[in-house]
Amino acid sequence: MKAQKSSIITKVNRQWHEIDASSQTLGRIASRVAVWLRGKHKRTFTPNVDCGDFVVVTNVDNLKFSGRKLEQKKYYRHSGYLGGLKTSSLKSELERRPEWVLRQAVRSMLDEVKFRKSMLSRMKVVAGKEHGFPVSKKS
Repeated sequence: MKAQKSSIITKVNRQWHEIDASSQTLGRIASRVAVWLRGKHKRTFTPNVDCGDFVVVTNVDNLKFSGRKLEQKKYYRHSGYLGGLKTSSLKSELERRPEWVLRQAVRSMLDEVKFRKSMLSRMKVVAGKEHGFPVSKKS
């Protein structure tokens, strides 16, 4: 039986990716962003190393949703006290803060590892089209 070789990554080469979110669905964009943040698109992917890239998502306020998700999808949070359950619909959250909706979708798609917070910090979400981040690849 042949032994597997594993390489230790000493320096991570991070690139910048840009996605235009207009007229695309939330789940498809979130899964693509999660792959780039995790680094699974690279040949040198290692599960215990944070080797992902930077991602800039623009036009988040123009996301598309199928069916009746705008009225039916609910976000829940609890204060910890009796009767402290608070609900809000997707429509109200999109009006209030569209960046948060995408950030929550990507957060739920990432693994619960120690460096999940640092992966999420490399995701830049912009409601409009203009941003000031350096971008090397547009998708």
